[in-house]
Amino acid sequence: MTASDRMPDRTATGGHMLVAHRVVFSLGSNLGDRLDNLQEAVDALFDAPGLNFVALSPVYETAPFAPPGEELPPQGDYLNIVLIADTRLPPENLLERVLNIEHSMQRVREVRWGPRTLDIDIVTFGNVTSGDPDLTLPHPRAHERGFVLVPWADIEPDVHLPGHGRVGDLASAKLGQDGSEALRRRDDLTLQPPA
Repeated sequence: MTASDRMPDRTATGGHMLVAHRVVFSLGSNLGDRLDNLQEAVDALFDAPGLNFVALSPVYETAPFAPPGEELPPQGDYLNIVLIADTRLPPENLLERVLNIEHSMQRVREVRWGPRTLDIDIVTFGNVTSGDPDLTLPHPRAHERGFVLVPWADIEPDVHLPGHGRVGDLASAKLGQDGSEALRRRDDLTLQPPA
């Protein structure tokens, strides 16, 4: 990490931060019981201390996605949500929690852009920016992804994605471009906020 990536508000003990940061997660699943996978992930994120629930988006169904020029393996549609929380945990601790949850749910990383039981991305972590290849913040492709922007705009349209603009405007532009990767809001499917 460069000097600009460091977070100076950590305490000297425990690695916790003095100031809470708003964190935005994007979750998706297209293998097995997709809705159950998402619910299990939401619950698991809050099983350990350190996250305070703020908001949960509606569920969206989206076609699989790969950037232009990348091969997309055959697979079913995803269910996607955005989850917002406040935390005093450092971003690397949060990343470790996310990776442990994905691993516990048999997330396999053998095929790039392949199907997955669960995918959790940390989209933003307050105003922190980092070029660390293990956790780039904000997520380097969030501004291109309707399955992130549209659910996020449902719950925080006026928030700014650093370097790209207001989330509501980005979501509207994405919907106007291409139907936002065939994104469909599934009001018949609901998730329970963490207890």
